[in-house]
Amino acid sequence: MRILLIEDDAEAAAYAAKGLREAGHVVEHALDGDAGLDMAGVGDYDAYIIDRMLPKSDGLSLLAARRNQGDETPALFLSALGEVDDRVSGLKAGGDDYLVKPYAMPELLARVEALGRRRSIEPASVTTRYQVGDLEIDLLSRTVRRASQKIDLQPREFRLLEYLMRHAGQVVTRTMLLENVWEYHFDPQTNVIDVHISRLRSKIDKDFDQPLLKTVRGAGYTISDED
Repeated sequence: MRILLIEDDAEAAAYAAKGLREAGHVVEHALDGDAGLDMAGVGDYDAYIIDRMLPKSDGLSLLAARRNQGDETPALFLSALGEVDDRVSGLKAGGDDYLVKPYAMPELLARVEALGRRRSIEPASVTTRYQVGDLEIDLLSRTVRRASQKIDLQPREFRLLEYLMRHAGQVVTRTMLLENVWEYHFDPQTNVIDVHISRLRSKIDKDFDQPLLKTVRGAGYTISDED
């Protein structure tokens, strides 16, 4: 499943994301309610895991806004607030389930699997191939081709390209890359992103007339076949 985790506590987010990824899920992370709302609006997720008490926009307001826009993606609330009234308010805001912190990872995984069954996800609906212009990435065979020419990538380069292709046409910030490609929930103060972007660009854009991987000054990066 492709899951959007909206959690402002870096340690709690790292714990949840690690367990979910080890169980085979794809996890993207937002640090606050506004970022989570933006990512939910442009992403294609199978489930949301939302902390109730978020900065900028709280979890209840965030999910209520998505439900008002017709978003039916299953959602699980995480919260230290565990009284009956708290649970009821979470369900009334559009939540499908409510898990009180602290929790055991097996329980979180079981509840996420239940959300997946509730949505009746069919294997054929899972996207395993992305294309931008003449650049293609196949997640099953883990191959990349441009104009039918095979491109060899290192594992981290492949993961970086996969994330960019999943968000094709959107600006991806450095923070998003650090959290979702490197799984850092802090800025390591290194040029690791610049180095990998440079390497990736040299492989997918070199010797081709149209560059696809672009730097958006002051914002981040995007991959697009539009000038």
